[in-house]
Amino acid sequence: MSEIRALIVDDSSVMRKIVERALRQAGLDALVVHEAGSGSEGIELLKAKPVDLILSDINMPTMDGLEFLRQIRAQNLAEGVPVVMITTESSEEHVKQAIQAGARGYIRKPFTAEQVKERVLPLVGAA
Repeated sequence: MSEIRALIVDDSSVMRKIVERALRQAGLDALVVHEAGSGSEGIELLKAKPVDLILSDINMPTMDGLEFLRQIRAQNLAEGVPVVMITTESSEEHVKQAIQAGARGYIRKPFTAEQVKERVLPLVGAA
């Protein structure tokens, strides 16, 4: 499998590492991870580096995941790149909004590597 470049956007550095570990456990060995601590950091990173996959938390300060998703679509950043939202159990309405804004899927916290494998790998042609 060719190298997958992933952007993980989450205000928690611990959660970014958990997401990265889950991606690797799901079978993405050839993984290059870029991290952003906010939606605005994610946008700046996307302007500088191409990626194949974006995983973004919904609940973040400054710019939340929904606004991040709207901004990357409005600015034509990462066109055609699948975006998977990471959410808590209670944010069903946010999930609907994310899908309407162009997200290709979502993962609920807490999640397992198996759930990541089922939801993410098909989006990058690795399933």
